[in-house]
Amino acid sequence: MPSNSFDLKRHYDYNLTQMAKTLRRSRIIGTGSYLPKKVVTNEEICQLTGMAPAGILRRTGIKERHWVSEGESSSTLATEAARAALEAAQIRPLDLDGIILSTTSPDMGMASTACLVQQNLGLNRIPAFDIAASCSGFLYALSIADQYIRSGNAHTLLVIGAEVKSRFLNPRDVATAILFGDGAGAVVLQSTTEDRGLLSIRLHADGSRWQLIRLPGGGSRRPLTLEVLAEGLHTLKMKGAPLYRIATRILKKTISELLVRHKLDIEKVDHFLLHQANARMIQKLSKDMGIPSEKCITTIDRFGNTSSSSIPIALDTAVREGKIQPGDLILTAAFGGGLTWGSALLRW
Repeated sequence: MPSNSFDLKRHYDYNLTQMAKTLRRSRIIGTGSYLPKKVVTNEEICQLTGMAPAGILRRTGIKERHWVSEGESSSTLATEAARAALEAAQIRPLDLDGIILSTTSPDMGMASTACLVQQNLGLNRIPAFDIAASCSGFLYALSIADQYIRSGNAHTLLVIGAEVKSRFLNPRDVATAILFGDGAGAVVLQSTTEDRGLLSIRLHADGSRWQLIRLPGGGSRRPLTLEVLAEGLHTLKMKGAPLYRIATRILKKTISELLVRHKLDIEKVDHFLLHQANARMIQKLSKDMGIPSEKCITTIDRFGNTSSSSIPIALDTAVREGKIQPGDLILTAAFGGGLTWGSALLRW
């Protein structure tokens, strides 16, 4: 073959190399979280529920949780978490291309909590919107942000999970009153061509099982009326036992599928960050899957179940405590109302 002939294989290999160099990926460059100042211990919870403090700890693994005080809401918690994440990322609010916020306890039906956070940060014009996917919501929001960045439609995004569950609890309902806390967590997601960042996210839902955990009153189906209030339909309802069984089974499956997809053994993953729903659930998953306990990031003993904010709060806590280092491989998974669930893999 003449020396000046077109080498198709070399041309193909060169193009693949160039594509790899310019492939957009999203990477977390800053984390932040905020917990209300009011700490509620098991001793205080037992005065509401009648359940012994030791029983609460044994059943949930929770020692205390944070609840909002008067004047606080999901947007105020989210704003503080956002400011902490922006400071960690060393960028200004003006550098943001959008805000995506996950919550099932918004400040109000309308406007969105994300728009209220946008106002608090002194911004306008950039897109800001809420999503509602319960405890899986942060992964849903992260997936949307990732697609914005990979498509080239955004460079830097703020992703937040913020929840105030304490205002939707029936203090006499042991199934829910002992579990939930308030808080917000945020990350700054930015475009990168480095070989790290968000590697993949898998999302799922099963609407046929929505009744397992729900807040039935206050929406268009059952508007907030005196009758709805009298029936307690404005508070969270949960069928704990079947939800626990289904969540454990599904989380095990979604974690396994993600490991298989990336041809990974558990030994190769540095940290498992599971939704902080219940310490017993995390312990059972760890035992069943052979995950060493030291690889599981847990904050549920300090913060309780903070729904869609639990993953970003736990992530920020681990980062600030020095548990997560550059290059670490993190697998995270969540399960929540809807039913919704998801998993993600990222290289720090």
